[in-house]
Amino acid sequence: MKAQEFLDLLEKENIDIDKLSTMVVDALNKKSLKIATAESCTGGMISKLITDISGSSSVFDCGVCTYANQIKMKLLNVKEETLSTYGAVSDKTAMEMARGVRILSGADIGISTTGIAGPMGGSQYKPVGLVYIGISTKDKLLSHKVTLAQGLQPQRDRIRELASACALFYALHEIDEI
Repeated sequence: MKAQEFLDLLEKENIDIDKLSTMVVDALNKKSLKIATAESCTGGMISKLITDISGSSSVFDCGVCTYANQIKMKLLNVKEETLSTYGAVSDKTAMEMARGVRILSGADIGISTTGIAGPMGGSQYKPVGLVYIGISTKDKLLSHKVTLAQGLQPQRDRIRELASACALFYALHEIDEI
């Protein structure tokens, strides 16, 4: 999904991007569920958005920022083979991160982000703005690929904000499934 497609989807579903974290916390509270986050390119932004909501302590116990591959492996049990074969920015890594944080925390749902926020680090195959969002529940493990760079000079902060919003959006939809 591209940035504009995501924004159009929010509009179609009548969701205010600034209310996503409130919606996630409310949905988790209604089902007595807990969420945990494993973040790389978003640098803790999803955890911040969740904990900005009053009462989030009833649904959120754990958020980890695993920027370095060694920490992904050590804390979240991301396999070295996954990182060497597919890279840190991949669907496989995102799923292993989400599963790892869910298991580490004992949460009902784990979400993760790994990507290239820029402005450096992009390549032909993994451009700036490419983000994978992982989702793990007891019964499901999946990832979503999003490309969030807009314009000729993608802005790091905007990519991180959109990646965080996408992760919350996908989490909201998975919470409905649990």
